[in-house]
Amino acid sequence: MFSDADDGPPRHPALAGKVAVVTGGSRGIGAATCRALAANGVAVAVNGRDRAAIDAVVARIAEEGGTAVAAPADVTDEAEVLAMREGVERELGPVDILAAFAGGQGTPAPTARLGAARWREVIESDLTSVYLTVAAFLPAMVERRTGSIITMSSTAGRLPSGANAAYAAAKAGVVMFTKHLANEVGGHGVRVNCLAPSAVLNERMRRFMSDAQLGELAATYPLGRIGRPEDVAQAALYLASDASSWVTGVTLDLTGGRVIV
Repeated sequence: MFSDADDGPPRHPALAGKVAVVTGGSRGIGAATCRALAANGVAVAVNGRDRAAIDAVVARIAEEGGTAVAAPADVTDEAEVLAMREGVERELGPVDILAAFAGGQGTPAPTARLGAARWREVIESDLTSVYLTVAAFLPAMVERRTGSIITMSSTAGRLPSGANAAYAAAKAGVVMFTKHLANEVGGHGVRVNCLAPSAVLNERMRRFMSDAQLGELAATYPLGRIGRPEDVAQAALYLASDASSWVTGVTLDLTGGRVIV
């Protein structure tokens, strides 16, 4: 999260007054993105499945002088996504920025023992959820001829890694879905871009890795550190803003130099 000691996220004045939905917005990268957008005057709908975690992000944004509302929904359920969209539009108005960040089922598993049920679960969580979210909000953006959609891939979708095969396939699918959609809707004034982060410090890493282990991991990156949620949030802010008005169909690798393509 952006600390109280720093100057906060970059400022993009043209974002003020816009409306954003961030799926997976209750923790980590999603929560940092919600705060970055709100700090720029964006009214943010915070999506997730843990209502207490959502409410904590909404409360923090309110304390910081921003505007945010809770938008709980399971984004693998089409009916819940559509209901969320209706609620957000009713409460905040038309959505200008959509950050489809929910997912994160990359726990390593041998492919031979992954199983069909787990395969389907991961694909639903990390690929189908992106489609359902975009499909719900895209028609209004096309009609209004404006909008920025940001999807979330991973290094695992760019290069072979220790993640399970379903997650790798899902995240690679998000990259191609982003390119396809950008090509399809660019003429309607809608931009679609993707973020592909590598290791980003999160609660699980803090819980299961010692400081020494985190230091060893950091040393494997050309820039000498692992990512922070705000690193990804600042990239999302750029893609949401007019600073990237001539950028679409791009996958931005946020990897400290680990992935260079």
